[in-house]
Amino acid sequence: MAKEKKTPSITDLDALKVFAHPLRIALYRHLRTAEAATASQLAEQVDEAVALVSYHLRRMAAHGFLVEAPELSTDGRERWWKLASDRGWSFRSSDFTGDPEGAAVVGQVTRHLLATRAERYSAYLDQQAAWPEEWTDAAFSSEYTPRLTAAELAGLGEEIAALVQRYGERGRAAEAAGDTTGREHVALHLYGFPYRSSGGTA
Repeated sequence: MAKEKKTPSITDLDALKVFAHPLRIALYRHLRTAEAATASQLAEQVDEAVALVSYHLRRMAAHGFLVEAPELSTDGRERWWKLASDRGWSFRSSDFTGDPEGAAVVGQVTRHLLATRAERYSAYLDQQAAWPEEWTDAAFSSEYTPRLTAAELAGLGEEIAALVQRYGERGRAAEAAGDTTGREHVALHLYGFPYRSSGGTA
């Protein structure tokens, strides 16, 4: 049985600080979609100078988030980059909130991630009329409010992650076998957090 891959977890504050810059999150997202790209290609995607993009790519690489892909270079003059892990990355707030700086960085990164996710979903809503009906019917936005313990919420998150991983591996295996028809990148945004009623209604 193949060993289950785990999502790399950031536990070093300097590494987490890499994503306190929104442009780096944007570059990372573009690389995740493209699988590999040069600084010039990414600069066009984010409408920034190539030199600036190169600097941010090197910063991410220095902390192990990206690696060079020299096998993709045809002339050796321009660097190709790809993600170091196809599982992305994660972090736990409790690893950083013991000091004010760590708490501030966690807040920055989390809010940047939330903003980019909202931006991506808003873009889909603006463009959904251009998607075939099978995709607009398949797309979903749901909210659930179960009463759980912290341990149950953690377990729910682990089960969801395992389910998404199985679908991701199924898709990669199908693509590797040449089954690419009808396959698109899919964004799945999930949040699980405690809250207390303030007396309002949904």
